[in-house]
Amino acid sequence: MKYEGIVYRPPSEAYSLIVQVTIGCSQNHCAFCSMYKNKTFRIRRIDEITADFMEARKMYPRVEKIFLADGDALICPMKHLETILDLIREEFPECRQVTCYASPKSILLKTPDELKRLKESGMSMVYMGLESGSEKVLNYMKKGADPKEMTEAAEKIHNAGIRLSVTAISGLGGRKWWKEHAVETGKVLSQMKPEYVGLLTLMVEEGVPLEQEIQNGNFQLMNPYDILIETKYSLQGTTQGNGLTGGLPPVRFSM
Repeated sequence: MKYEGIVYRPPSEAYSLIVQVTIGCSQNHCAFCSMYKNKTFRIRRIDEITADFMEARKMYPRVEKIFLADGDALICPMKHLETILDLIREEFPECRQVTCYASPKSILLKTPDELKRLKESGMSMVYMGLESGSEKVLNYMKKGADPKEMTEAAEKIHNAGIRLSVTAISGLGGRKWWKEHAVETGKVLSQMKPEYVGLLTLMVEEGVPLEQEIQNGNFQLMNPYDILIETKYSLQGTTQGNGLTGGLPPVRFSM
């Protein structure tokens, strides 16, 4: 297996076969994120990807879960993705789940028919980072998408029959926007109706753009007690209106 740089995956993919379909992230401008900063985004060639899968087939007698890395593998052209999914179906017939990261942009670029074809070819679930339901916070953090695009992307994924796991980040609004971040995040999560929600906590690593904002006094971090209060507001927001509990299967939260 040929891995380039640090490989990231969701916690639930701990025991999955991980194959890099892309190198880096197609967006890679988020002010809070240190992932993929040392990589130039590109889509790997099919022959490279095929070689990794065939090597894995020789190494592992049984592979039940496969995660297509790096960030935003869904941005790949349809022919590329369908070739990969066909290969998985042929060489790993025991595989019961194929997943990847997906950005709102990569989802919205695909037509409804294309997403349904991916589902039929074996794409089980995508992981999408909402991070915040506040447009102010998303703009400040240079996320590259607004709440409306997030909900539109989620609807397209649901309509295709693909499961959706969404992450939000506690503390991402700082002290200035904490309440708006909490309330709007709960509201947008309700609109997105994901099967899974991962509620992370902001950790500022050395070298990310947000670090400079903190040093300049433009962004103030929240303490653990404040994070708990914010989390309470977010969870309360998910139960209002057409919330996550409205006639849907139970949503799994991980924190």
